[in-house]
Amino acid sequence: MAETFADGPLTGVRVLDLTSVIMGPFATHILADLGADVIKVESPDGDLLRQYKPARHDGMSGPVLNLHRNKRSVVLDLKQPNGRAALERLIPTADVLVHNLRPQAMARLGFGYDRARALRPDIVYCGAYGFSAAGPYGHKAAYDDLIQAGAGIAGLFAAVHGEPAYVPTVICDKLAGQAIAYAILAALYQRAMGGGGQEIEVPMFETAVEFTLVEHLTGAAFDPPLSRAGFVRLLNRGRKPYRTADGYACILPYSDRNWTDFYAFTGRTEFIGDIRFETLAERVQHIDILYRMIEEEAVRRPTAEWVAFCDRVSIPCMKVLSLDELPADPHLDAVGMFGFAEHPSEGRYRTVRRPVNFSAAPFRIRRPAPRLGEHTGEVLAGAGLSAAEIEALTQRAANGADPA
Repeated sequence: MAETFADGPLTGVRVLDLTSVIMGPFATHILADLGADVIKVESPDGDLLRQYKPARHDGMSGPVLNLHRNKRSVVLDLKQPNGRAALERLIPTADVLVHNLRPQAMARLGFGYDRARALRPDIVYCGAYGFSAAGPYGHKAAYDDLIQAGAGIAGLFAAVHGEPAYVPTVICDKLAGQAIAYAILAALYQRAMGGGGQEIEVPMFETAVEFTLVEHLTGAAFDPPLSRAGFVRLLNRGRKPYRTADGYACILPYSDRNWTDFYAFTGRTEFIGDIRFETLAERVQHIDILYRMIEEEAVRRPTAEWVAFCDRVSIPCMKVLSLDELPADPHLDAVGMFGFAEHPSEGRYRTVRRPVNFSAAPFRIRRPAPRLGEHTGEVLAGAGLSAAEIEALTQRAANGADPA
């Protein structure tokens, strides 16, 4: 039975991926690592993420090497009739079609849900874009920065530091990417249970709003509101990595026992018995006092001493690591989070494995990240196109891009 799912839990599922940059490709990255046959349909110019620098060769940027692994690349110019005709031949072979064009643009290409369903009645069809098409923002272009601004994330920095800021990672793109992946998985399960195919909409804006309000809705959940939105502990300026004697660390006493142990270790006995700090609910209301105390104490000892003490008494504590330090972290090293592989054209590169472990389907890289259009001939031939049809489709790639 295990051999039936040799590539992962999604062995046998085919995904047509008409997405680009990060949001959609991150979703299909998850699906591909889980064993799906992801066919990445690209324009002759390729996914924009391919063009970032540095790179050893044009079209093969660093992010692409892991984000596009386990996928196959097909070049189709969907602005041309023969490109659209080829996609029509591919859709009946697919279980899933996912795109990140606004619905109007997809309809203009001729591949809205109704057309896709006519070609494959039980298809799972997922549209992922900035804002739900039903609302007045449905026409707006969207990038991660825009969604951080609109979803209240940038505004959280204003509440703490006096001016808004962006989280320095494309958090909304990746949140939406995970939402795309789990939505597709749920729809595939419904289909497997006899529910047929369906259309899915994953809007970045609404996804990010729900994510942000999980804890920040607080007393504003009630009608009338019991407080303004905003989780008090998280909006305190004292919540930050603390400077130690030789660096920075997260030091986070949380439970009643954590604080008792912290007081004993630091000698800050003035907090013992103070009713403002006896319970979690009360501590949160006066957390600025405790944060100042941690800041005063943190600088008195080196990071390693803080980590050793906190680990001994189960207080959450972690050295602040830079991105460059992550591969050498002893835990990540022990669990094999990073490795190296050889790419056929790009040479040796660092791999980041799928973090989720399946006992019956160990992670592996089945295919290195494809060059632009690398599998065009292979995939289209499998869909029944003739050699002449494939040759006509690849002419522009041969003239201006990496040929299939």
